[in-house]
Amino acid sequence: MSVENFQELPEGCIATALSLTTPKDACRLSMVSTTFRSAAESDAVWERFLPPDYGDIILRLIDDGDLFLSKFRSKKELYFHLCDNPIVIDGGIKSFSLEKGTGKKCFMVAARDLFIVWGDTPEYWQWISLPESRFPEVAELLDVCWFEIRCNINTSMLSSGTTYTAYLVFSSKSGIYGFEYQPAEATVGISGQVGVKRTVCLDPEGQRKHKYQIVPRQIFLNHRMDRIYRRQGDLSSERITEYPQARADKWMEVELGEFFVDGEQDLNMEISLTETKGGNWKSGLIVQGIEIRPKTD
Repeated sequence: MSVENFQELPEGCIATALSLTTPKDACRLSMVSTTFRSAAESDAVWERFLPPDYGDIILRLIDDGDLFLSKFRSKKELYFHLCDNPIVIDGGIKSFSLEKGTGKKCFMVAARDLFIVWGDTPEYWQWISLPESRFPEVAELLDVCWFEIRCNINTSMLSSGTTYTAYLVFSSKSGIYGFEYQPAEATVGISGQVGVKRTVCLDPEGQRKHKYQIVPRQIFLNHRMDRIYRRQGDLSSERITEYPQARADKWMEVELGEFFVDGEQDLNMEISLTETKGGNWKSGLIVQGIEIRPKTD
């Protein structure tokens, strides 16, 4: 059937066909003609692109979910708002958004909903508010000799048939220390089973330092040359090291691992980040949360 013949179909038929594509395709096809544009703007199309349980998720908003929904003139407007503006749910311990190209679900688990070793000990961590955070509280590392964070999420919350990637979302103070050449181990897997491991660097300047082999001056002053070479060796081992990357929202993120969500699964996934060697004190990291979003090519 040619485009001209296709346009002779009732608008409802065109809308049904568009709803079987993707949000990206629907936006592109809306440029074909006024008939396509009208069909592509319809609620019938964008209702299909929204997750089936989006209404239940919105009702978990800190504020009135019904009032939130009433602000939008169309399902398309709601869709793009959820892509660009994560909403905070579950009393402020999670956020929800959509991946713009596919409509698949994304979540961030706030620091308050993570297991952080010594996280409730004021000498080691403190809970503060930052205007740039989407959550009421973030965790600031004051001083610890052992760093460990864990997160659990059930696959039933996520979009089926999707590979997800988990990221630690954080920032740092100017006086951050203790993470130089000190790798951590990220593990992602089903709770109670052995997960897939990878090496992670939490030093915001880690990639640059490793590239140019920049070693902190205080280590030279303490005559710990043997430890320097060991730490450099840790980051240049056979396992690929993940380094922090800047985000559009001015935070940083480092990839922790990935997992696939099968349509038939209802599994509890555990995501952890643990030091491989303890003993050195560290400070200055600010943790916003762990984000789980669809893997991009």
